[in-house]
Amino acid sequence: MPELHLVPVNGIEMAAWVWPGADPPILFAHCTGFHGRAWDQVAELFPERRRIAVEFRGHGRSTKHDPPYPWRQFGADLAALAEAWNLRGALGVGHSMGGHSTVCAASLRPETYSALVLVDPTIFSPDRYGTEPPDASFIERRRNVWASWQEMYDRFAPRPHFSRWRPEALRSYCEFGILPEGDHFVLACPPPIEASVYFQSKQPASNLYPEIAGIAQPVTVIRAGKVRGASEFDLSASPTGVDLASYFPHSRDVLFEDCWHYVPMEAPERVAAEMGRAHF
Repeated sequence: MPELHLVPVNGIEMAAWVWPGADPPILFAHCTGFHGRAWDQVAELFPERRRIAVEFRGHGRSTKHDPPYPWRQFGADLAALAEAWNLRGALGVGHSMGGHSTVCAASLRPETYSALVLVDPTIFSPDRYGTEPPDASFIERRRNVWASWQEMYDRFAPRPHFSRWRPEALRSYCEFGILPEGDHFVLACPPPIEASVYFQSKQPASNLYPEIAGIAQPVTVIRAGKVRGASEFDLSASPTGVDLASYFPHSRDVLFEDCWHYVPMEAPERVAAEMGRAHF
């Protein structure tokens, strides 16, 4: 089992789960609304490595504050944690928002990473930035109160995109995705915070393409086969610009044609295989 650490960065406490092992480490970054233990099924495939799975502000066991939650702040927090722990030469692995944050952190503190693996990152095509933000109002109406993680698991398991996940991945998502509050549990990422993160996703300030051009590390972009349309807000479909890899100086594009957006929960061994192919 990993150990939970709380690290003071940028005026908050940032949670990070750490599995013991040899350096250079693997630095995992999760997607919007998730938490560090969502990486359990991938992390366990690298037992010899030190593995660090962060929890971004507003998520998991990290500090929560009122919105807004600008996307660049997540990358700044990740870079600050790397500085606090003097992390160097890590393999950066980020899913969805975590992919965006990993790129941002690499631009702020390049020595943190030897290579990046971006798993269906939320980095849109350049022309999407500055357009209408997604309507995330339904996120604010998410059920927030649960009797147990098992109740959450039983409710989610039959749903279409959760049914594609490995059962153990859904268990990790549910077990560590709620926190005790009195005689019940609440979501570790409160629905208003999650909705506010999505609202910020297409803001001009979230556009990383100027930084992408300067990323010197080798980058693997893994894209899911189910693609999100320009006007859609389908959380099970890929938000990644289809030609994103071409903007990095040293990159390769990998299409998981049969996967939906939650690639690490559907195909952890395939993600691990691409991590193994990275220059690390």
